[in-house]
Amino acid sequence: MVLSMTGFGKATCEVSNKKITVEIKSLNSKQLDLSTRIPNIYKEKEIELRNIISQKLERGKVDMCIFVEYVGKETTAQLNLPILEGYYTQIKEASQKLGIPLPADWFQTLLRMPDVLKSEIQELDETEWDAVKSTFLKAVDALISFREKEGQSLKNVFDSKLANIRTLLSTIDPYEKERIERIKNHIKENLSNLQDINYDKNRFEQELIYYIEKLDVNEEKNRLAQHLLYFDETMKAEGSSGKKLGFIAQEIGREINTLGSKSNHSEMQKIVVKMKDELEQIKEQVLNVL
Repeated sequence: MVLSMTGFGKATCEVSNKKITVEIKSLNSKQLDLSTRIPNIYKEKEIELRNIISQKLERGKVDMCIFVEYVGKETTAQLNLPILEGYYTQIKEASQKLGIPLPADWFQTLLRMPDVLKSEIQELDETEWDAVKSTFLKAVDALISFREKEGQSLKNVFDSKLANIRTLLSTIDPYEKERIERIKNHIKENLSNLQDINYDKNRFEQELIYYIEKLDVNEEKNRLAQHLLYFDETMKAEGSSGKKLGFIAQEIGREINTLGSKSNHSEMQKIVVKMKDELEQIKEQVLNVL
């Protein structure tokens, strides 16, 4: 089954006075490259979340964020009145002593001072964590579903390109037979144009057979057909297949290149160029396969 490494998943929930949103996105990468943004209250659970992602997503450049929005009037941040009052008194005294004008906007000045806002240290509630983890798993499932849809699109591209290569491969046969006859006739014509030279016709036939065998492409055509079939089978198999498909694409390219180097025929070489174009498009998309 073809799965894309590109995906996006999002899920939300509300618990207590919080709206919690989990977003996960992934792009292609040779291995798992995970970055996270998690509120401090959930930091103790980060390893657990990372383990789930590594098991379910396997590889890709993955960004995971958890956002918390307070929907009620309550907030964990409070004014530290004694410290605010202390700053106020000190600023007034400094103004009088140094002859510096008092600030025009006291609140803006004071709220920027260190420790004026204090946040209560919160402990993670298990009920809240269960809701967050459930939301996280929904986001992961949504991303996997996205990957499956993108994977089907990739498979459609591969099926089309493989079919095109097979069609092109089938068009080589007529030119291959014509090529062999043309080579034979060309060599015979050259020999007949040479005067006063006798040659052993039996030896000539042996050398000609040897030369034509070196140009024979049946082996390459058979191997290419097998590699195309193996690519199909690998796409249908369970589990990750991106790296394996990449290796098979390399083997397909090797056989196409050999066909081109042995073709010695302009029409066959044009077919080979078209095959290479189809294969390049496969290679580009294989990089996105999980």
